[in-house]
Amino acid sequence: MDKEIVFAIGDIHGSINELEELLKEWNPEKEQLVLLGDLVDRGEHSYDVLVRAQQLEKDYGAVVLLGNHEQMLLDWLEEPELKQAYYYGQGGLETIHSFFKFDITNRKDPNIVAQLMKSEFESELNFIKSRPLYFEWEDYVFVHAGVNLNLADWKDTEDKEFYWIRDEFHYGKNETNKTFVFGHTPTSILHKTEGQFDIWYSPCKTKICIDGAAAYGGFLHGIKVKKDEIISTHSIPSQSNSSKYEI
Repeated sequence: MDKEIVFAIGDIHGSINELEELLKEWNPEKEQLVLLGDLVDRGEHSYDVLVRAQQLEKDYGAVVLLGNHEQMLLDWLEEPELKQAYYYGQGGLETIHSFFKFDITNRKDPNIVAQLMKSEFESELNFIKSRPLYFEWEDYVFVHAGVNLNLADWKDTEDKEFYWIRDEFHYGKNETNKTFVFGHTPTSILHKTEGQFDIWYSPCKTKICIDGAAAYGGFLHGIKVKKDEIISTHSIPSQSNSSKYEI
């Protein structure tokens, strides 16, 4: 990659308007765009975000990572009845409705809904299936949730941990010589202050969380980095009226 700046954007969760506003800060000619995953679920416009991400990858070479919510959607599609209660309750209903543009889950059972999604949205689902788990650039690693810092080589982290890990990564000692930019956990959890959604920096300054709970009254965060420094941060206030969130 020959661009000298990376512009990373945190968990979007269907917040298309906030995404479009944040993208006004992006210079495609000079900056590599990285989306940290969790494009879908919870917000009302997951499908629109997914289609936009596809276009950004195709036209500009954007890097779009796999988040746990994308994986949850794929898991539900394979076992619609078994995983219905869990996925629907984690924002999956909003995602499904955004695909079909109406409340299809009230009219059809989950097996039929899943089959329809597979047949009608093959391109979008194949896009999700092909997402990378992390993006390494210079001394930075961009990842959805984090890595296993107890391993001799962080790249040996299990696939699931790249998009699900929390405390072991947040509070583990980082001896990788890498700075990790990640999402997955709302920054208010890491700040240990309810409603404090600004970007979180670990005490060692080698872990930066930019999940601002965009679908729940927080912010959609972006951060620009060069090889050896943070250039700027950008935060778009959520348009959502909801202040309740779950991790």
